Amino acid sequence: MAPRKNERDSDKLRVLGYVRVSTEEQGRSGAGLAAQRIAIKDACANRGYELLDIKEDAAQSGKNLERPGIEAALKELDAGRADALMVAKLDRLSRSLLDFAGLMERSRRRGWALVALDLGVDTTSPSGELMANVLATFAQFERRMIGQRTKDALAQKRAAGVRLGRPRVLANEVVARITADRAKGLTWQAIADALNADGVPTAHGGVRWYPNSVRKVAIRSG
Repeated sequence: MAPRKNERDSDKLRVLGYVRVSTEEQGRSGAGLAAQRIAIKDACANRGYELLDIKEDAAQSGKNLERPGIEAALKELDAGRADALMVAKLDRLSRSLLDFAGLMERSRRRGWALVALDLGVDTTSPSGELMANVLATFAQFERRMIGQRTKDALAQKRAAGVRLGRPRVLANEVVARITADRAKGLTWQAIADALNADGVPTAHGGVRWYPNSVRKVAIRSG
């Protein structure tokens, strides 16, 4: 999707730059930040883009997007006050392909472009968008591999007899009561109603019992 153009005098692409370094030492020296700023300024000048501002995160990890600088930039972009986000290197934006894929989808929905100079990502152009889509495909592969590894690990634990889920914190007296009431022939609904009437909390601190939750307690205690 091409970046939106608001009604204004200039038809230049309005760009927000973003720079980041991960350590306090890099932030104090300013060398890493300065190099990124120069790359962004040069690219905007060469391409005829209007550079509005360069947002910065110093001494910030790239493991996620919970950083004040990038959050401020995304707020400006989503509000339509800029047309594109530019970084000198993709890993300055995020080290996670999954985060990058999410940002690219966000940019498509909101109508702004994404530019990473080091990898040729530029969603304002067909070739740059192709590169972005290639990276997004790898991100989807990474997501599926994570899901498969999680599934395999859970299956292995089940096979080893490991009980999954949150640990039961239900008092033994409550378990004994449910088991005894069921042995007397009471229905799951009747047991649940009695527990609710007596104000007995559920295993995880809930205030209301249901027939299915009572049945699960009985099955687990069997």
